[in-house]
Amino acid sequence: MKFYDCTTAPSPRRVRILMAEKGIEIDTVQVDLMKGEQLTEEFREINPLGQVPVLELDDGTRITEVMAICRYLEEIYPDNSLFGRDPVERAKVESINDQLQANGMVAVMEAFRNATPGFVDRAMPGPHNYEQIPALSERGLLRLDNFFSDLEAHLASNQYMVEDYFSIADITGFTVVEFARWVKKSIPDECSEVNRWYHQIKQRPSTAA
Repeated sequence: MKFYDCTTAPSPRRVRILMAEKGIEIDTVQVDLMKGEQLTEEFREINPLGQVPVLELDDGTRITEVMAICRYLEEIYPDNSLFGRDPVERAKVESINDQLQANGMVAVMEAFRNATPGFVDRAMPGPHNYEQIPALSERGLLRLDNFFSDLEAHLASNQYMVEDYFSIADITGFTVVEFARWVKKSIPDECSEVNRWYHQIKQRPSTAA
């Protein structure tokens, strides 16, 4: 297999953390997003969407999108399950992971890409150009305030995102918190439970991936 990565980007980092948790080693190709390598004709043949990550299988099949890649790796490396150990737990993991993606990851992306000068006319990732909308950046920052507040309430009764079970949802949440620093948003002082959870995750060797 071959993994197309960018070490500075938050999306492929989620896959790297999962791989580290499971002890998976895959040949990696770095794609420099800042230089626009993802939009070159060569890379667009690998992923027409012009995005990382991409997992290329030995038979040439290419899997795009973070969760699709993570689910595939979970299937072929089932030890140390990160998607739930029974039907109910799997449903809970997927539910909270979707919420973290929608209310956290997307909020940071809105705030960052709609205000950063380097993303003029590139406010959305992918093959098409979209102009920046400053109001979306402002909304993204507000959404992050609510994200931390809601997370604080959730973690008050959960050790991890799903009770006492470390999962892909924790990987997503952790990546959101670190990505939020790109828009100068950190864990608020009053969010003691979020801070407790974050430092618990940060101690895991996989987060250095």
